[in-house]
Amino acid sequence: MQFRSPNDSDIQAIHRLLCANGWAHRVGDIHDLHRLIAASQRTIVAVVDLEIVGFARAITDGISNGYVSMVVVAEACRRQGIGQALVERLVGYNPQITWMLRAGRQGAAEFFAKLGFISSTTTMERQRR
Repeated sequence: MQFRSPNDSDIQAIHRLLCANGWAHRVGDIHDLHRLIAASQRTIVAVVDLEIVGFARAITDGISNGYVSMVVVAEACRRQGIGQALVERLVGYNPQITWMLRAGRQGAAEFFAKLGFISSTTTMERQRR
């Protein structure tokens, strides 16, 4: 397995992965996905046998705060440590950065709790309309 930054030739495969795993409503078309990736400070893909099986992205200032926006692993590759490895590489090891995320998908709260995330009573959100 390889973890690396995505490149322009990966966009179609990332789009297929996201759409096949419940993220179509968030990524739009290929052009929108390309813009999402370009606007993210941290992006990473997991590759097995030349196939992209995982993708994660985050927005951060790299000093104080960060937001984990997406962590997606192909269904056939789940429960193999790929999601954990994506998150660990995405957030890094700087203990000064507070990382936040939305854990609304089934199983997300349990998954992220294993990685040291805790539920917070101090965050607020302004939802999209």
